[in-house]
Amino acid sequence: MAMKIRLARGGSKKRPFYRIVAADSRMPRDGRFIEKLGTYNPLLPKDSEDRVKMDIERIQHWLDKGAQPTDRIARMLEAAGVREKTQRANMKKAQPGKKAQDRAAEKAEKATAAAEAPAEE
Repeated sequence: MAMKIRLARGGSKKRPFYRIVAADSRMPRDGRFIEKLGTYNPLLPKDSEDRVKMDIERIQHWLDKGAQPTDRIARMLEAAGVREKTQRANMKKAQPGKKAQDRAAEKAEKATAAAEAPAEE
């Protein structure tokens, strides 16, 4: 049985509240879980102690048994000091595509050429 430590959503519409749970990976997100390990309330300020509450002992128990944390839970565990920080791939999604970069370079060349032309006269 593949175990995951993940978030199960609760709360009403536009008012999210999450339980940190140990669950079989084949179960639905808000479905059956084996044990509740903590809570996460994203509506609270980031410096609030009540934003993330975790039973570190039980989480460590499940990690020792081979449970895999999801990305969000892994980040929470890194912040709590339970796991070592891992190197993540820095995706370059914000950069424009190749054609847009070529157009920008062409535009910059024209601008520099235009700036140099009056200076020579």
